[in-house]
Order: sequence, then C-alpha cells, then structure tokens
Amino acid sequence: MKESREKIFNKYLEFLKYQKNYSDYTILNYRNDILEYFHYLDRENLLFIEVVYSDIRFYLIYLKEEKKDVNTSINRKLSSLRSFYKYLVNEEIVKNNVFSLLSGPKRNRKLPRYFEYNELEELFLTPDKRTPVGQRDLLLLEMLYATGVRVGELIHIKVSDIDLHDKTILILGKGNKERIVTYGEYCEEILKIYLKDGRIILNKDNSDFLFLNQNGGNLTERGVRYILTKLIQKTSLHKKISPHMIRHSFATHLLNEGCDLLTVQKLLGHESIKATQIYTHVTTDRLKEVYYHSFPRAKREK
Repeated sequence: MKESREKIFNKYLEFLKYQKNYSDYTILNYRNDILEYFHYLDRENLLFIEVVYSDIRFYLIYLKEEKKDVNTSINRKLSSLRSFYKYLVNEEIVKNNVFSLLSGPKRNRKLPRYFEYNELEELFLTPDKRTPVGQRDLLLLEMLYATGVRVGELIHIKVSDIDLHDKTILILGKGNKERIVTYGEYCEEILKIYLKDGRIILNKDNSDFLFLNQNGGNLTERGVRYILTKLIQKTSLHKKISPHMIRHSFATHLLNEGCDLLTVQKLLGHESIKATQIYTHVTTDRLKEVYYHSFPRAKREK
C-alpha cells in the first residue's frame, strides 16, 4: 500500500531537519507553505502526485488574485513547493517536478536594511556588563556584527568551536558546510568576560553551547530575536531590529571600507556571488563620496 500524503510530508520535514540541516524557523515556513498548498488541492479535488502544469498555473492565480499575496511571498511559496517536488522526484514518488516549469512573478528588489556605525555604537552600550545576562547580550551583539553569522549558526556555536588564540570560530552553515569566521578585539574582550563570569553562572546544566538562556538551556532563534527587540527599545533608535539586519550591517560596512565582494561572499557563507551582490547597491553613496573626495577632476576647486 502506498504511503499516505501525511506520512510522505512528515518524512520530508525530517529530511529538511536531519539531512539539509535547516533551522526550525526555515522548516516552519516550508511546512506552512506546503500545508496551504495541500488545502488548495483538497478544495479543488486534486491529488498532489497527479498535478500537471495547468493545475499549478491556477494555483499561482489563486495566490495572486484570491489570496492577494505579494510577489515575495508568492516566490517563497513556489520555492518551497519546488524543493518539495524535487524531493518527491528523488524518492520516485512522482516522475516530474512540475514546479520547475513555473516562474514566479518578478520580484521587487528590496535593498537590505542596515545600521549606521553610530547606531550600532548606541546599541552596544545598552547591555549591562555587570550581569550574566548583560554579558551574554553584549556578546550576542558583538559576535553577530563581528562575524556576520546567521542567527541559526550563532545559537549552535559551542565553546569548543572557538579558537581563543587565533580569534576564530568554526561555523556549521547551511547544508552542513563548515567555514571559519574571525572576530576582533571588541568581541574578544566581552567573550573572555562572559566565559569567566556570566556563562558559568548561567550554565546550570553543564551545556556545551556558548549562548545560554536564564534557565541554563541553549538560546533559540526566537530567544535571540526577543533579546534584540528588548535591547533596541532601550535606545533612541526608531528602527525594527533582527539578527539578519546586523548581518546586513556587517557586509555593508566591510564593502564601505574597501573589502572586495568575493571575500564578503566567503565570510557570509554565500554559495553564489549573486546573493552577495545586493550589498553593492547600498554602498553607492559611499562610492560617490570617495570619488568626489579623491578624484582630481571630479569637481572644480573653489
């Protein structure tokens, strides 16, 4: 007897977790996207293993006209389903990936949001270094900015992954790919304080993980986002904050200071240079500033 849709779906989620090493947050997005698709198929009396190109074209129309989804949301959902059907093909559950034939709506290019240097300085002054939680929070900020790691990578850092002498950290990235990131003196200072003081107090269960919550467990992605939200509320900054926004700041500031794009790509752990190229747009003002300041014939002398 063939496996039920639910059983296949649950196996796919396990595949994302244990084979692809995706974060819980990413898997939740995949799960919700596919469940919404299943709901549509049930409404239309369609079987997921028998859909054809015309069926998914109507699904695209459903997302655009009935659901009123924005282009970025539609493209994410199509990407989730494209990945799901690729898995189904590899498992010989379906013959063809029908979603590989479907192009989503054109994306409205959205430039990454980032912090200016002075804004980060104000944010870094917020945690109270006299408390274990304050030491952890400052290290969290400094390490996100110093390394540009993703939040899912940050929370999985173990103390044994850190080389205190070389000031490097072994990071396990997407697809179980390892890379080495470097941190500087500001991060080093609070890291040493946290390891000798705050982490010892927080580490009630003898955990190997670097970042711990108040109960001694390892910090989650949701926990990091909560901490960042609370920290920025204590500043004069009227900005929303996310771990990825600090990652954007890391990349933007490197390029502003003259770092080449290939190096930034490696530091961020991007597989393709295309993913890194978006940062070149946000440095245009900086390039103009350097040009007008440095090039002899950029403007006439007064």
